[in-house]
Amino acid sequence: MYALAIIRYRRPFEEIAPYVEEHRAYLKELKAQGLLLASGPFDPRVGGGLLLRVPDADGPAALDRIRNGDPFTRLALAQYELLPWNPVIGKEGLDTL
Repeated sequence: MYALAIIRYRRPFEEIAPYVEEHRAYLKELKAQGLLLASGPFDPRVGGGLLLRVPDADGPAALDRIRNGDPFTRLALAQYELLPWNPVIGKEGLDTL
């Protein structure tokens, strides 16, 4: 199962900035586990996006764990919008990542 995560900051970026490295370390763990395919901040810095791949059998629960494990969520700095996604065009390329 693929999903998009839209992360929206709940505070001005100046208050978020001290926690960005902790957030990125968490994302690197997700990447190493094969759960995160790509991520990055929006421009302007109002949040960011994640492209996720989680096991079909555990999809919704895995997405909840990803959201809840993020330091931005634990510190109430940002909110996640989790959108399960069914790519049609280009899926074969995603499946090889």
